[in-house]
Amino acid sequence: MNEKLWKLHFPAFIGSADKVIKQLMDSAVLVNLPARQQVFYPGKVCDHYLLMLSGSIKAQIIAEDGREILLYHVLAGDSCVLTTSCLLGDNNYPAEGYTETEVSAFAVPAHIFHRCLEQSTFFREFVFRNFSKRLADVIKRMESISTGTVDQKLAKLLLASGEKSLYKTHNELALELGTAREVVSRHLKRFESYGWLILSRGSIQNINFEALNKILDSGNRQY
Repeated sequence: MNEKLWKLHFPAFIGSADKVIKQLMDSAVLVNLPARQQVFYPGKVCDHYLLMLSGSIKAQIIAEDGREILLYHVLAGDSCVLTTSCLLGDNNYPAEGYTETEVSAFAVPAHIFHRCLEQSTFFREFVFRNFSKRLADVIKRMESISTGTVDQKLAKLLLASGEKSLYKTHNELALELGTAREVVSRHLKRFESYGWLILSRGSIQNINFEALNKILDSGNRQY
């Protein structure tokens, strides 16, 4: 049953006196996936409920112009909102997911998921509470992508970590912003010319919080 892993990552399951939850934990299969492996794709049948133990999975869609648009990340302690949606609606996946790092997760067979959802109040509350939270995060992310200038969205992303250095490539930033890498590179080079940051391979250094906050405060690009 991998009790130590349940206790570490999902302690509420261990603490539940529900016999159905015990059956769920007994049926869960521990899966380990390498980095950069496809987990699901559009049209794939959803046959397991995933509970993340470690690592990161990114869910994304491909725009008509070929751009990758990040929907969300699934991290340790999370469940996947698309997987939950597909299981609840008996639908196939509408997007694709890839491991960003090595991933460990519990995979619960779909028929066990549905049985527990029907019979366990604890599990229903867990599933819908996590589904609601993750869906709200996705909506918030889509709103942030669709509003504001590229400068404002990029400034917000650079400020989000609270660190003076950010170790991400231009392509990774473009994926998070839902735009093209060339667009991100152009704006970052302009920021660098203003002395607001220093670009290095695979990282951005000496980020000037004060200057970037002014972009957000101004609501326009007249700085």
